[in-house]
Formats: sequence, structure tokens, C-alpha cells
Amino acid sequence: MSRRSFVFTSTALRSLELDEDMLERDKYKKQLAAHHFNSYMLKKEIRERAQLRSSTSMMPPAVCQDVVVQNALYTGDLEAIQQVFPRGSIVNLIIEPQGGDMRWVATGEGIWSLNYEQELTTPLHITAGRGYSDCLRHLLQRGANVDMAPGGTTALHEACENCQTECTKLLLIHGANANAVSEDGLMPLHLCTSPESLECAKYLLQYGAAINGRSLDEDDTPLHVAGRNGLPHHTELYLRYGAAVDKKNIEGLTPLNAACSQPQEVQELERYFKVCQMLLEAGAQIHTQDQDRHTPLHMACKNANPDIVDLLLAKGAWVNEMDYGGEAPMHNILKVVCYKVSHQPERIVRALLNHGSIRVWPGALPVVLKHCCGSPRTIEVLLNAYSNLKVTDSWVEAVSLEVFKKHKDFYDSVFSLERTPRSLQHLARFRFRTFLEGRVQNVVPKLDLPTFIKNYLLLEYRGYIH
Repeated sequence: MSRRSFVFTSTALRSLELDEDMLERDKYKKQLAAHHFNSYMLKKEIRERAQLRSSTSMMPPAVCQDVVVQNALYTGDLEAIQQVFPRGSIVNLIIEPQGGDMRWVATGEGIWSLNYEQELTTPLHITAGRGYSDCLRHLLQRGANVDMAPGGTTALHEACENCQTECTKLLLIHGANANAVSEDGLMPLHLCTSPESLECAKYLLQYGAAINGRSLDEDDTPLHVAGRNGLPHHTELYLRYGAAVDKKNIEGLTPLNAACSQPQEVQELERYFKVCQMLLEAGAQIHTQDQDRHTPLHMACKNANPDIVDLLLAKGAWVNEMDYGGEAPMHNILKVVCYKVSHQPERIVRALLNHGSIRVWPGALPVVLKHCCGSPRTIEVLLNAYSNLKVTDSWVEAVSLEVFKKHKDFYDSVFSLERTPRSLQHLARFRFRTFLEGRVQNVVPKLDLPTFIKNYLLLEYRGYIH
């Protein structure tokens, strides 16, 4: 062997893979640092331009500390506002609301004091954010500056964030900038984060909002926002306006990744499923990985959305794709079963196994049993993926007394395997599934067999182990 050669063992291969991963992570960190620097410089330029505009204005906004004026604005008292702001009056006022959050502020000479954090606002912001459309209309008719942003946001940002449709429409009609960037780097369309904001989003797009506009910090598009918040109607709207489906943000997430990665309550599962369905129909890539090599399937399993998992698998998602930590989608669902019992995690485990997922190492089954025993169906599906099980006392100890009492018949059938072998029926099923490997889900439904036999082969739940 030459001195310049070496034995190319599996260990050497793994070492090279780790080196490659480290290089990729280092490259990503450099890109991230460059992005934050560019964002900082852009924000600095925005602030400097705002200061330049205010310094060159003929009539700089006046500061209003009049409690009567503030009360009229915050309560939406139209009659009082009409009296306070008659024709010819100054409406471009800056208001410092009383109260707010407490924060430590440097007062000089190293002394700090706890003061209220004051956020500058205007009459336009107050009325637009609270939906006082009549008051807002009066202020606009009196010549209020529609794009003033003393606190870092415009009145249009306030209206969209609070889902005030009529106020959003009024501001846009009077020339509000639909692409104004806030101090936090967000456009009004980025603040349409709830189902109630759909009409605001429609008006923004009608008045020229950038459908693929990026936020400064996260590099999100409006479609990322719609995906992350599970907004199917927003998603449909944005796609109709030509939103790009595979743009990545600073974390490497596409809108599909963003939708799959967001924690979801049971009542939200259908919304997120519809979003993913629309994105996939629009051509979204199912194999796109984030910076930690998580695919949409990894994320959907982690958040236990069985419908999305079924959808991704049907579209060809790789069931055994590994992330940076060496974990497959099966690992992700098993880690959250105890928290997501109401999400039907057994459906996900069953779907993964029917598509050829790796199984749990038999020696680790007691640990899995301890964490997943609250979902007997999940345990049933997992155990039916093995021909034989070595049940010991550690299995009994892994199931809490409370869970055992609640599901006594099922766990009695599991623990009885310590003394009895698996049934011939199960062994035949295991052999058949082993022969098909990862083709079970595709082949079995096409077989000319009775439905109950097909369901048995696909690991249908029976409530006991035999």
C-alpha cells in the first residue's frame, strides 16, 4: 500500500461525512452573518431617510399631550373628534400614550431607572388600529399624513395587524403605501396572520402590495406567513397572484416547510392540511430541507398531523430520510406521542411502517413503551411490525399503573407474550410484509382479497396483540 493511501473503512467514510457537514454549517453561519449585517444596514438607511424627510418637512408634526384629545381618539368619539379637528386644524400630531410596559432606561452617569416604555403613535394609527372608520375618514379628509410612522409602523400596518378591513381600504384609497416597511422590517402583507385578515390582504394586493416581498429579519414572503399560520384562503389568494412556492427564508424554510413545522392544535390540523395540499398542487418540492436537514415529512411527524403525513407519502416523500442528528421521521413521531394522543399518532406510525419505515431496535422497545403507553394503538402498530418479541419484566414496569388500568385488556395481551409465541396468522402477515418491503401501501389495496384481510395486512387496529 502506498504511503499516500489509506484504508477506506466505514469509519473513514463517516469522518468525511462529518467534515462535510461541518463545512456546510460553517458556510451557513457566514451567510447568516452577512444577511444580518445587510438587514442592519438597510434598517439604518430607512431610519436615516425618515429623519431626512422629517427634517426637511415644512411643518413638522406637533406633539400632543392633551388628555381630552387622546380620550376622544381612543374611544372613537366621532363628535368630539370633529370638534377637536375642525377644518384647517393640525391633524399630524404625535402622541405619547400614558402607561405601557416597564423597562430599564439609562439616565446618565451610569444610573438606570425603571420607566414606562412609551411608543409614539398618531391619531391615524389609533383610529385605524381600533376600527374607527368614521373617525379615520374625518382625519384623512382633514389632510392627515397617511404614511407617518413615528413609532416605526404606519397606520396601514396597524389596520392590517388588527384585521380592520374598512380602515385598510380607506388608507389605501387615500394613498397609503402598500409596501411600506416597518422598523421591524415587515410590510403590511406580512401582518395578515389570521383568517380574519383575508379582506385586508385582498385590498393590499389590489393596491400593489408585493406578493413576494421579503421581511428584513426572517426573509419571509407573505406565502411563508400564510403557511406558518395555517391560512388556506390566504394561500389560495397569494398563489392566484403568482406567489413563488419554493422561496427559502433565512432558516432555509419554504412555505411548505413553514406550514409543516408549525405546532398545531387539534382544531387547526385541517387548516394546515389544506395549505399543504394547495402548495403541493402548485408544485412545491417535498424534499426541500432546512438548515438541519429536516424535510416536510420530518416536520409533519413532529407536529403529528396524520393527514399531511399521508399526503406527503402519497406524493413520494422519502420515509427514511435522515436529518443532521441521524433521525428519520419515525423518530420524530415517537418522541411526541405522549403529548399528541388526540392527534391520532397511531395513524402516522402505521403509514410510515406501510411505506417501509425503519423499525425501533427491539432492545429499545421498553423505552418506547414507557413514553408511548398512553396511546395503545400506537404500541399495537409498532409491535405488529415484529415476528417475535422478548417480553420481560421491564415491559411491565414501563407501563404506569394508571395507564394499565385504563387499557387493561390490551396490555394483558401484550404481557402474555412473555409465555406464548405470536400466532401463525401474525407470522404469515409478517412474512408477507417482509416480502413486499416498502411496497405494502401500494400493493395490498390492489390485491383481489377480502377487505378485512387487506386491512389486517395494513396493520389495522384490533385492540389486542396475538
